[in-house]
Amino acid sequence: MSEQQPNPYANDPAGQGGQPGTPGQGEYKWGPGEASYGYPQPYPAAPAYQPTIGGAGLPAPGYPAAAPAGGAGLSLGDITIAGDQIITPSGPMPLKGAMWNATDFSRTEEKIPPHAIVLAIVFFLFCLLGLLFLLMKEKTTTGYIQVTVTSGGRHHSTMIPATNAGTYQWVMSQVNYARSLSF
Repeated sequence: MSEQQPNPYANDPAGQGGQPGTPGQGEYKWGPGEASYGYPQPYPAAPAYQPTIGGAGLPAPGYPAAAPAGGAGLSLGDITIAGDQIITPSGPMPLKGAMWNATDFSRTEEKIPPHAIVLAIVFFLFCLLGLLFLLMKEKTTTGYIQVTVTSGGRHHSTMIPATNAGTYQWVMSQVNYARSLSF
């Protein structure tokens, strides 16, 4: 019983612990090491294959260049596609592999305008055809369409005002074109 057991933590073969100040024995390094959340991330290397086309492990087919490098190919709000990059106020992103989303936050209301109500009352008193003015309808669209893009570890969102009922269809056609360029 008087035999003393060896300390299992005295020698650290993995180099994780040990005495502070001893080189290679878990020395604390001050300052940022690897990039972390909030710091610019290096872009990941593009895979040599596209798993969604023909299955994993097959080489990707060659695609022509998305747009000329000098001019803008597409612009949605403050998101611009130029060449093989997506340029946003939060910084450039790679076009290849970008994820695009659009969400409709607009609404269209239909109501009878006030002048139609006045005309219906006036013409109802003089002739019974005044009620036909109540068939006049006015459509107003309010709200916005949110477009988001995620690529290379970055994310950007923009709002596009909805001016009429066809704004969402126009934005979706532009987003689908941007998706086709992202392959």
